[in-house]
Amino acid sequence: MLIKRTNKWDLSENDVTPESIYHQRRDILKKLGIAAASLPLASNATAGIFDVFSNDDQKTIDNRRPLSTIRSPLSDPKLSLTPENKITQYNNFYEFGTDKSSPAIRAENFVTDPWQVKIDGLVNKPLTLNYDDLFSLFPLEERIYRLRCVEAWSMNVPWIGFSLSDIIKRADPTSRAKYVAFQTLYDPKQMPGQASRSLGGGIDYPYVEGLRLDEALHPLTLLSVGLYGQTLPPQNGAPLRLVVPWKYGFKSIKSIVRITLTDKQPPTTWNMLASDEYGFYANVNPTVDHPRWSQASERFIGEGNIFSSRRQPTTMFNGYADAVASLYKGMDLKRNY
Repeated sequence: MLIKRTNKWDLSENDVTPESIYHQRRDILKKLGIAAASLPLASNATAGIFDVFSNDDQKTIDNRRPLSTIRSPLSDPKLSLTPENKITQYNNFYEFGTDKSSPAIRAENFVTDPWQVKIDGLVNKPLTLNYDDLFSLFPLEERIYRLRCVEAWSMNVPWIGFSLSDIIKRADPTSRAKYVAFQTLYDPKQMPGQASRSLGGGIDYPYVEGLRLDEALHPLTLLSVGLYGQTLPPQNGAPLRLVVPWKYGFKSIKSIVRITLTDKQPPTTWNMLASDEYGFYANVNPTVDHPRWSQASERFIGEGNIFSSRRQPTTMFNGYADAVASLYKGMDLKRNY
């Protein structure tokens, strides 16, 4: 018998967006021209916006395989899920292009097996995991988390994975370890955005990210290997990506090949690119706006098209405040954005 526990961060059934409105494409585009101009989103946030709010199931190659999981107590099956086709076709993964629809197209032949991820730095037992290890060494859990993009849109995603702390503890951190640094695969032959500054958004690759050690060890922090019951699609960060549900999505680095424990705050890609816009912490906070748009509300991507979606208030720490606010007690969250 499954004993259901309700968490503070759960969404209610009222959050489900009904799929009840349908318009002809010409009418939608005409109206979208008015609506898009009023959205406080980054310029690339509107790319592909028609596609993600439509119900057209775009044809993509799917080489994923099913995964066996257990249900995590940190999850709730009643959350209103974003449809799978929207999760897999509306992506920020600049290694495959800056348009939301580009990763699903350009990453379809991305090789994720064989794969290795190294855990090193200030640890007593450095280790290297192979592709199969990711699916066999740790019990896989399904965790339905809110995903909040810094561009002010959100999804609810049924991730599959295991706690980041499982790997860190296996490597046995030394007492000097204070931070955890992450690095994406660097392979310009497979990742065209790394070979072209225009295609890859002018970023210096490889993509890097970081967390404080206590953030990395928090039970909610997940290393994901799948979603919707299957292994991750390449455009969603296969075979291994980070998921930190109380932070903006750009902290959730994709296609990880190295995890390094360090005693210094590691550099992060977006902070190096625009430090006044993207802080190291990147905690979801409706009271601290992005310099170019408000973070007070977000557009939830659920069922239906753009006219049946809704704008909803942003919640502190993306709804996980009860679980993580204590990590930042006494900190100036506006300064440490």
